[in-house]
Parts: sequence; C-alpha cells; structure tokens
Amino acid sequence: MKIVVLVKHVPDAAADRKFDEADYTTDRVSVDSILSELDEYAVEEALKISDAGDAEVIAVTMGPEQAQDAIKRALQMGADSGVHVLDEALHGSDALATSQVLAAAIEKVGEVDLVFTGMASTDGGMSVVPAMLAERLQLAHVGFVGELTLDGGTVRARRDADVTETVEAALPAIVSVTDQINEPRYPSFKGIMAAKKKPVQTWSLADLGIDAGSVGLSAAWSVVASVTARPPRTQGEVVTDEGDGGAKLAAYLADQKFI
Repeated sequence: MKIVVLVKHVPDAAADRKFDEADYTTDRVSVDSILSELDEYAVEEALKISDAGDAEVIAVTMGPEQAQDAIKRALQMGADSGVHVLDEALHGSDALATSQVLAAAIEKVGEVDLVFTGMASTDGGMSVVPAMLAERLQLAHVGFVGELTLDGGTVRARRDADVTETVEAALPAIVSVTDQINEPRYPSFKGIMAAKKKPVQTWSLADLGIDAGSVGLSAAWSVVASVTARPPRTQGEVVTDEGDGGAKLAAYLADQKFI
C-alpha cells in the first residue's frame, strides 16, 4: 500500500505572526514556523497503518525553502520519504492553486491508495483543499474523520458532528482527519537520526507540467486588500468592592452591552 500524507509548514501560533508588507501575504520567512499541528494527526494515522502492515508513507508539501522542515518532522516521526514542491511562482497561491499543485504531485508519486490530510491548516483554516483534491483526482473524499479502519479495499470512517455517522468509501480515497483520531507520536532519537538518510525529492512546477501563470498571487481568486495591526491591550478597569461591588460589576457589564 502507498500512502501520501500532505503536510504544511505554518507560522507558529505562539509566535508573532504577521503579513508581508509588500503584498499582504502571510510572512513565512521571518517568523518561527512548524509543521501544522493538525497535520501531525494525519501523519500519525498513516504511520499506524504502516506499522500494522506493509505500507509506504510519503510526506508531500509545497512552499518556500523552509517548508522542507515540515517534511523533516514527518520523516522523524516515521514517514519513509518526502516530496517538496518548490517554485518561486507559488508565492501567494490560494486554495484552488494549492489543490492544483498538490493533485499533480500526487499523480506524479504514482499509484496511491490513500491520501491523508489534516482537517484544516492552522494558518488558513479553510478546510477546503481535501475536497478540491478529491474533485481534481476524481477520488472519494471522507472528511473530518475521528476514527478509521481499513477492510481490504474499503475505508470505514466515523465522523462526529451534530450527529455521529459511519461512512465507507472504496480505495483509493482522500481522508482528512480531526484531532480526535489519535495521539501523534513524538520523534525518538532513533527516528531523528534515521530521518537524515531518508530521500526527499524536490519538484518544480515544470516537473509537474503546471503553467506558472495559473498559480501564485496574480492568479488567486481572492487577495488581502489591506491589513490593520491589532491594537495593543489596554489596562483593565478595577472595581473596588465597598459593599456595592455586585451593582458596580452589573453596571459595567450593562454599559459594555454584555448583559
């Protein structure tokens, strides 16, 4: 079995995230970045299948030079190899262009049985790329999966929302998982050392047969027109209780239209 897991390098949520002043795209160079936390669950689910049988796990990403760190983390966790789609023309690509590039990369990987993704990226949070990939590749899409089992050529998944439902799809399929599906493993020292010897291929848009004019900021269907910095936090108001603290608090909440 061949499994592709899509991983994304995103700005650390704990860091001071910001936009590039030149074109209002997300600054991915001057900030600390990590493998998207939600993608770790996708990597773990792929590795669980690999651990239980004969499966090859390939981590695929697209992005600037630093995006290779996302692949590195997946390899340290246990993935077998990686693919990095790297091209300057990708800068500013929207979800439509991203799905186009990733679909082409998956096709170039070859006969794939499963494609795992996180339910969203922690920087964009759109949750649309998995469905777009399924449409482009003409594969079944099973999204927001909290529990998954394989039975021969069928994937069976439980999804929890307002109701709990179990769905099935024939392989190959695109599966996006939630943070309820497993507990991602922490790379061991052995895994970290082994990752240094695992192969990582770098592909350009030309390698994928994609016209550079169809991706990037100039081809995006939506762009950020302006950015306003979040105002600094102001000092709170202290309510001194002199026997009427409750009334003062109620008055403040009413004044702020909280009640």
